[in-house]
Amino acid sequence: MRRTTPRRLLAATLFAASVLAPLATVPATAVPDPHAPATAAGPHGGDDCPADGFGPELTTRLDKTVEAVRKQARVPGLVVGLWMPGKGCYVRATGVADKNTGRPMFADTYVRIGSETKTFTVTALLQLVDEGKVRLDDPIDDYIRGVPNGEKITLRHLAEMRSGLFPYTADPDFDHDLLSAPRRPFNPWEVLSYGYRHPNTFAPGARFQYSNSNLVLLGLVVEKVTGKRLADVIHDRVVRPAGLSRTFLPKGAEFPEPHAHGYTDQTLTGAVADATDWNPSWAWAAGGMISNLQDLRRWAPVLATGKLLSVETQAQRLKVLPTGFPGTDYGLGILRTNGWIGHNGSLPGYETVTVYLPSQKATLVLILNTDSLVDGQEPSTLVARAVTSVVTPDNVYAGGITPRDKS
Repeated sequence: MRRTTPRRLLAATLFAASVLAPLATVPATAVPDPHAPATAAGPHGGDDCPADGFGPELTTRLDKTVEAVRKQARVPGLVVGLWMPGKGCYVRATGVADKNTGRPMFADTYVRIGSETKTFTVTALLQLVDEGKVRLDDPIDDYIRGVPNGEKITLRHLAEMRSGLFPYTADPDFDHDLLSAPRRPFNPWEVLSYGYRHPNTFAPGARFQYSNSNLVLLGLVVEKVTGKRLADVIHDRVVRPAGLSRTFLPKGAEFPEPHAHGYTDQTLTGAVADATDWNPSWAWAAGGMISNLQDLRRWAPVLATGKLLSVETQAQRLKVLPTGFPGTDYGLGILRTNGWIGHNGSLPGYETVTVYLPSQKATLVLILNTDSLVDGQEPSTLVARAVTSVVTPDNVYAGGITPRDKS
């Protein structure tokens, strides 16, 4: 999906005239032990997928396609995971995890998943809908005061990116403040205040505009209704029931080993920088989480089939609307792109794609250690299109959504 980064992602904001809410912290049980030994995983990954999981002919074709698109998209390191029951599987890591040392990319890397975080935050919200604790058509004003037009903007508008709130990442001061000191912490109320300096961009529900402000607000709603920190809620109610063991929302810049270095051109000068240790707290409920290949593989079908939600609520989630980008529609914190259901993520240094194709029960996960655009396109989109063109030619990934107006 659209980028969770400054200058490349629209995001609205709110300023609550009260005490600053603390950043969510991670419960001890939710944080993987950074000193735990890495699983054995070379270029084919440490899972149950054999080197020629799709058979020699298709595997060779995929190998050539993946390497060609990696070079075309100028991606230093790339991990591709594809699982299709009854047909086979494919797990590859190619390129380098560290441009300075030349260390090869590896399949079991932890990765910052950017906007895929939205799928976890909205799942937590929809569970509260199932429990009758919130309603999708409640105005945000019922939970958080001070939101511009908050009496008319509903939780549904926020989840489907149709609130009209000005994106805080489109504010030039936010862009400058973040890129001047990318390791500094931000809290949710602080980032929202950048967007409040601007009028709303349209009436609620009028159109689609991808915005991190929407999800930061929903994260605050989840915290207010549950009385718990978002990181704890996501761990206890979403991550653990989904069977994920390497997925969490960090408080700041912590990043368990092993992880590949991440590279970005989102800098004040435009020069490429190593963003591995940049602090993603500014993205919080919209894009701050960390995961890995195998957890994302498990998450894709859980998300797409609504395993953690009621049938009725999942149907609401998948009621997608046009985004203005051909082939890609958006529901409640979830996208549908030519049959594939899930989300993609991007923030300085990393991009991911995690999608599920119900018609074939296929799962695709991509991990890239760069977010630098190629001819205006996200590199993860180029990779996803290339891979799906080979294995699911009737369902070619159309792409994430990149803001047209960048600050």
